Amino acid sequence: MEHIKAIAIKFVMIAVVLGIILTGIFGVEVSDMLIVSVVLTLGAYVLGDLMVFKRMNGEQKKRNTVATLADAGLAFVILWFMGIAMFPDQNVVLASLVSAVVLAAGEWFFHKYLDHSVFNENRLYHSNPVHNN
Repeated sequence: MEHIKAIAIKFVMIAVVLGIILTGIFGVEVSDMLIVSVVLTLGAYVLGDLMVFKRMNGEQKKRNTVATLADAGLAFVILWFMGIAMFPDQNVVLASLVSAVVLAAGEWFFHKYLDHSVFNENRLYHSNPVHNN
């Protein structure tokens, strides 16, 4: 259930950022922005959060830095390729770059949330009624 909540939070963050940047500044249709938001949310959660951030060893700050950079790169590439296909009349490279940088700032805080509320084994262990003796 925590993963569903995390994906929902990530989607809202991405949709708000892309809504402001892609739709508000670059004039991309809301429907196109929402499609990109869904694809980016799922791709970034699986690749950036589950495969990089969660599985990487080391202190939280190092893991967060690597995962945030990976998320920014992934966001740029997904936005660039989807932008070329969906809204080629816009400045896709600039829109992708600005969006990726702003999303990376949000990802920094999102990873802290993941560590505390989703990936924290101590929290999961202590919330299990079998272990609350």
